[in-house]
Amino acid sequence: RAPPAAQRGRGSRAMGSQAGGPRVTAPGQQLRALFYALPPGESSFRTVQEVPDYVEKSIPFFIAFIGLELVVSWFQKRKLAGRINDGISSLSLGILSRLPDVLFRSVDLISYIYIWNNYRLFELPWDSPWTWYLTLLGVDFAYYCFHRISHEVNILWAAHQVHHSSEDYNLFTALRQSVLQKYTSWIFNLPMALFIPPSVFAVHLQFNLLYQFWIHTEVINKLGPLEWILNTPSHHRVHHGRNPYCIDKNYGGTLIIWDRIFGTFEAEDAKVVYGLTHPVNSFDPIMLQLRPLAHIWNTFWATPGFCNKFSVIFKGPGWGPGKPRLGLPEEIPVITGKEVLFNPYVPAYFNCYAVVHFVIIVDLYTELLGTVTMLSQGTILLRIAFIILSLTSFGLLMENRPKAGILEIIRCLVFIGVYKLGHLRSQFSSLGYAYEV
Repeated sequence: RAPPAAQRGRGSRAMGSQAGGPRVTAPGQQLRALFYALPPGESSFRTVQEVPDYVEKSIPFFIAFIGLELVVSWFQKRKLAGRINDGISSLSLGILSRLPDVLFRSVDLISYIYIWNNYRLFELPWDSPWTWYLTLLGVDFAYYCFHRISHEVNILWAAHQVHHSSEDYNLFTALRQSVLQKYTSWIFNLPMALFIPPSVFAVHLQFNLLYQFWIHTEVINKLGPLEWILNTPSHHRVHHGRNPYCIDKNYGGTLIIWDRIFGTFEAEDAKVVYGLTHPVNSFDPIMLQLRPLAHIWNTFWATPGFCNKFSVIFKGPGWGPGKPRLGLPEEIPVITGKEVLFNPYVPAYFNCYAVVHFVIIVDLYTELLGTVTMLSQGTILLRIAFIILSLTSFGLLMENRPKAGILEIIRCLVFIGVYKLGHLRSQFSSLGYAYEV
């Protein structure tokens, strides 16, 4: 049978970018979307084209909540939540993870719509509250399955561990994402395409992601009876811990019920120490993305036997010849409470310099997102290359690498050249001269 015309089009770079455009959401609605608090009547749409881009519209709220967290943390502990170097690293990884979306359409929606158009078994009504709540459960269960496998299969963990590489735990950490993870997660959503309309799926895919932003904080304690059903900051702190009792626990996205059902739940107990059991010790976003893959590559060739090589890729990250699939729990490093964070000393003016230039890159990145449909492919690639060069340079500066200054001088000269030639543009034309200075 022929699918409805509105559902038949290609996936877009951002939801709602095709004919008709997305509905405008009020600030109050957008705020409630962050907490999965928009009821079916306010978030049900007939077509994918009508679905707002809730994630992009949430950026001002991300900034506001990060500022609020810093203020609350100062009053609670007399210190800020996190460090400048780690915060810039997390934001750099967040920007890096979104750059492929500038060039390619969303693989989540493209694959989902393809299955829906060609293989769906039946069609649930898009405007039914029952469809809305069923999709909530379906998207969250698919996320639980993918998230758990990402911790238990080494090649998937190589991508996902980017999100766990921060030794701080704050709202910056929520934005610390992998470039590669999205190219495997879409598979877990496809069963829903057999009966759930793409427009309903597109809403919940965003809501599930947005909900997980606010739970990355230490300023919120336990939330009483909500802890039985919802994933909360307390539950997710455990998930990000490297304490032995925290490893491979609390995989839920919005709901914690899946962990309780399948035996992966653990309540917060001893003070959580964050990060990887074997820290990467880098702020370079490219290094953080690629080093785990390089480790698998080296281990693959160093491990004897075809079956063992296969196991290096598809068993757990702690596996080795003669060990169980997920490795030996006793080999997890013991937490002493005296762990030292990776925090190379840099002068205060380095931090100021990095913050100012990072803000400029955020401006250039946001302008790229807003004008991408009007740019040539060459200009888009040039801008992406410059953004990647800048994020790498900032990471090396934060590590106080000997050659970081040379790379930064080259980056600034490149900026002057491409800016003068018109290949880079700010959202604020009045700041053009200031940027050159």
